[in-house]
Amino acid sequence: MNAPASFIKSYVDDLNDVLSQLNPGNDLTRIQSSWLSLCLTGILLMNSVCWAKFERASLGNNKVASLSWIFRKANIPWDWLLRMSVILILKRHGITDGIAVFDESDRARSQSTKRIYKTYKQKHKGSGGYVNGQTIVLLLLVTPPINVPVG
Repeated sequence: MNAPASFIKSYVDDLNDVLSQLNPGNDLTRIQSSWLSLCLTGILLMNSVCWAKFERASLGNNKVASLSWIFRKANIPWDWLLRMSVILILKRHGITDGIAVFDESDRARSQSTKRIYKTYKQKHKGSGGYVNGQTIVLLLLVTPPINVPVG
């Protein structure tokens, strides 16, 4: 996993081209593009977003600290990346119409969640008690060939 998959590298390059065309000045740097390609390859291979798994898969060449530092500190336009990514996918598949739907799910975490963002008390159906949890809300574009998260 030391080099990103070729189709992911191509996708990130296309995404960066669209990003620089529609929002000049917010394109990705070479390091950010490489990091995003590596992370997408890791997500594909590990089926998870876990820096420690990425480090193990790269045989220690990419450390947890450096992977997470880029995620937290790099000036990446995340909102524009999502928009341009959806536009790129829709263009590639020739999708012109669809329905926007909300998908909401409650995620139980634990009793003590001081370090997890936006948790609140939820009724736990299995035990009848309460746990702290989060509600995850996604905006999906539902089309005949694919469903795409858009927000």
